[in-house]
Amino acid sequence: QVQLVESGGGFVQAGGSLKLSCAASGLRLRNYDMAWFRQAPGQEREFLAAITWSGERSQHDDSVKGRFTISRDNLKNTAYLQMRDLKPEDTALYYCAATERAYTTRTGDYNFWGRGTQVTVST
Repeated sequence: QVQLVESGGGFVQAGGSLKLSCAASGLRLRNYDMAWFRQAPGQEREFLAAITWSGERSQHDDSVKGRFTISRDNLKNTAYLQMRDLKPEDTALYYCAATERAYTTRTGDYNFWGRGTQVTVST
């Protein structure tokens, strides 16, 4: 059974940092490009960052560029999202996703999803 499990979310003050992890089981992450998305209440799920299976290339949305960094460790079968200088508008449920094809910014292109980890940023 394929599972992606996010962890590392929590409550943090504005300006703080968190590092999210996405641990995979039932599949080898090295065969997948990975991405992080987030969804705030009443809003659509939005793309944050993606990385190729090898880790050689990545892409970050302009809204988080310079503050968030995606990475991966295929030996640990885990992907990460380092978040710095967090803002109240970063409050959302954060999801990781895996795709068998090249990464995109579209949710429909991803084969597997985690259930999300909540990030709440206070003022």
